[in-house]
Amino acid sequence: MREIIDQCEQWLRDEISNANSSGIVLGLSGGIDSSVLAAMGREALGCDGVLGVIMPCHSIEQDEADARLLAEKFDIKFERVDLSGVFDLMCKEINSELNSLTKSNMKARLRMVTLYSFAQSRNLLVCGTSNRSEYETGYFTKFGDSGSDLMPLVNFLKRDIRAMAKVLGIPERIIAKAPSAGLYEGQTDENDMGFSYDVLDEYLATGKIENDKVKERIDVLRRRSEHKRKPIPIFKAN
Repeated sequence: MREIIDQCEQWLRDEISNANSSGIVLGLSGGIDSSVLAAMGREALGCDGVLGVIMPCHSIEQDEADARLLAEKFDIKFERVDLSGVFDLMCKEINSELNSLTKSNMKARLRMVTLYSFAQSRNLLVCGTSNRSEYETGYFTKFGDSGSDLMPLVNFLKRDIRAMAKVLGIPERIIAKAPSAGLYEGQTDENDMGFSYDVLDEYLATGKIENDKVKERIDVLRRRSEHKRKPIPIFKAN
């Protein structure tokens, strides 16, 4: 796994160099994916080449504490932007019935606006933190957390991310906690999806799965989210 991490870090250096960029910016959520990416970025690009942004939006306090723990351990520079007020104002101005999924996607898109603001002002590239397990099932927000210049982790399953985290020395409490978007207390990715990452990863890696209902659900999620992974359709006249 160390060799794969080294290759990914070299890829980051090459992409930054090719773009004449000063480094990368990413959202620090306190989760394992952003933690792994931040730590790899720090190894690859040094202290001045990585900016983490903590963006609470009516978020769980523990997530911010974990993000700060990660930043302090790896000496990663970070900014904090509280999006709660902007989010509340936007909901009020839209003045329509907004369901919980719509609101969750709004939060993700506000965070991406924030990251690109830092990126443009500091000559940085935005790094997305999605992994393969999330990407193939569509467990991400279109033009939200998928909106990025680079996606270093999208070919790695969740189990690969866990293995990377151990090699990189990510704090155990970040590795051990249940993956979550932090939308509310007790919310987890696996509850939302209806199956575990272990089952999903095994199916994506080998095509093998014992539960037919879970297989059907995964296949449906992949089909329904195909539009998220395709380029935007563009009309061409004859």
